[in-house]
Amino acid sequence: MSLPFALATRVVDALRALPVVEVGSPYRELRSPMSPAPVGTMRVWEGDGEVSRVVYVGLVVPPINLDSHMVFAFTAPKSGIPHFTLDSVHGGAYYAYHLDLIPRAELSSHLSYMDTAYHPLTGLYEEASQREGLSRAHIGPRQHALMSPWMLVHRADEAAFRGMDAIVDQYVSHWLGLVEAGLPADVVASLGDTDLAARDAAVRANLFSPAVDPVWAQVSRLLGEPASDEIREVLMGGPIA
Repeated sequence: MSLPFALATRVVDALRALPVVEVGSPYRELRSPMSPAPVGTMRVWEGDGEVSRVVYVGLVVPPINLDSHMVFAFTAPKSGIPHFTLDSVHGGAYYAYHLDLIPRAELSSHLSYMDTAYHPLTGLYEEASQREGLSRAHIGPRQHALMSPWMLVHRADEAAFRGMDAIVDQYVSHWLGLVEAGLPADVVASLGDTDLAARDAAVRANLFSPAVDPVWAQVSRLLGEPASDEIREVLMGGPIA
């Protein structure tokens, strides 16, 4: 098991404790003209509670040094609890990761929401950001704007990447705690000025847009546009087969 796959599997195993049910086994095998065998899988779990969908997408293509694993856990459309996400990658010359809780409301105008959902991660975020073996990841300002200020996104050497287990565990644990406990009533009330479902649909359309994230052009070249579009549709909350 590669290091990126092991890290993603660590998260998937934690999220499977949620009241969600897997659809298919896997939901899709992902194929490419580059290989007669499948180059990846998409797994999907559905829930009807606080967490509505969990998605894992893994792509492993040794000829192009690609070993990429993505995990998203999406909360219900009208929930204020952030979504959870992890990207875990080995690109041949480097490792990379992206770890965050995606805001469901504007943080700068909802201080109690920010303090509840994000401030407890501050010490961990600061410590993790200063570790040896990390360097700046290539992510643009528009992508940053769609995420939270507590996003951890770096390239990493092998030692630094191996050291991410505990950081990821604590982000997952914090997020699961929010899911289990729910947001305090006063925080929920403070979000009354936000149409949570409409905002989420707009944010996810931008977050998974090929015009914003160049990774989708690479996915399309690898899998073809229909498969790439299906993955994006599932991530945006569209219907599944």
